[in-house]
Amino acid sequence: MTILTKEAMQFIESIPIKGRLESNIPLAPFTWFKVGGKADYLYRPFDSADLCHFLKALPSDVPFIVMGAASNLLVRDGGIRGVVIRLGRGFAEMVRLNATDVMIGAGVPDINAAKFLMTEGLGGGAFLRGIPGTIGGALKMNAGAYGTELKDVFLEAYGITYQGEAVTLSYDEMQFSYRHCGMQDIIFTGVKLRLKEADPKVIAAQMHDITSKRQETQPVKSHTGGSTFKNPINDSGGHKAWALIDQAGCRGLQIGNAQISQLHCNFMLNNGDATAYELELLGETVREKVFKQSQIMLEWEIKRIGDFQDGQVILNQS
Repeated sequence: MTILTKEAMQFIESIPIKGRLESNIPLAPFTWFKVGGKADYLYRPFDSADLCHFLKALPSDVPFIVMGAASNLLVRDGGIRGVVIRLGRGFAEMVRLNATDVMIGAGVPDINAAKFLMTEGLGGGAFLRGIPGTIGGALKMNAGAYGTELKDVFLEAYGITYQGEAVTLSYDEMQFSYRHCGMQDIIFTGVKLRLKEADPKVIAAQMHDITSKRQETQPVKSHTGGSTFKNPINDSGGHKAWALIDQAGCRGLQIGNAQISQLHCNFMLNNGDATAYELELLGETVREKVFKQSQIMLEWEIKRIGDFQDGQVILNQS
C-alpha cells in the first residue's frame, strides 16, 4: 500500500489543469459491480493535451490507474491509493474519415460506437453491441464477442505514454492476442477502425440478434462485471469457462451476497450489498473447485485493483 505524503497531495492539487480533480471519492458508484472503496484522487482530463500535461507534471512515485466504464473491474474495499484517471467527454468523438475508416474516442461506450457505425452504414462492428464498457477498455483487452475481436477491424490506435507523450500505434505494435494487447503502459485516447459499407437495416438486425442473445443468456440487468474468467487457451479439449464452472458444481454458488449466476455461470453477481472481498473470494473459490475437477486453472478476465481492507486476506491472487 502506497500512502501519499502531505507534500505529494499538495503537489497534485497544485498542478494546473483544465479538467476536474477531486479527492477522497467513492468509486463504487462508477463500477458495474457497485462495490469498492475510495480513490485518493479522481482526475477527469479535459482532453488529450490536458492529460499529457498532467502526466508530465505528476511525480514518478505517485501511482495512477485508468478506469473506463469499469464493466470488467473489481475495485477492492480498501480503495485505490494515488490517482484514478477517468476519460470523459473530451474523449467521446466519433468521426467518419472516408468510405471505410472511422475514428472513435476511447471514452465512447461500445454500444454507442456500434450504433454510430450502423447509422453510417458501416458493417463489421455490430459485435461491439455485445461488449460492455468503452472503446478504451476494448483496446486494452482486445475485446470480442460473437466471433469478432477488436483486432479484426483495427487500423491504428492513439494514446499517451505514462510519461505524457502522445503516440500512434500500429497493428503490429499492439501485439494483440486473446483478450489481451501488449501495450499495457499506454493510456488509449482513441482508435481508427476500418470497416466495410453495408446496409444499415442488415446491421440493425445483427445488433438486435446480439441484444436478444445477451438478454436470454446473460444476467444483463444485475450488478455484474461481464465474463469473470477467460476461456482456457492452448487447450486441446476446447473447454469453455462456463462449462468448467458448471461441471465443478459452482452454478449458483454463493459467498455472503456474492453469487455465481444461475443463468450464466461465468458471471458473478452482487445480490445487493456484497463486498468486493466477497466477490473476489467467490471467484477464487470457483477457480479452486474447477482445478480440482478438471486440472485446469481458470484465468481471471475481470481485473482486480486496489487495496484490501484490514483483515481481508486472499492467498491466491494470480
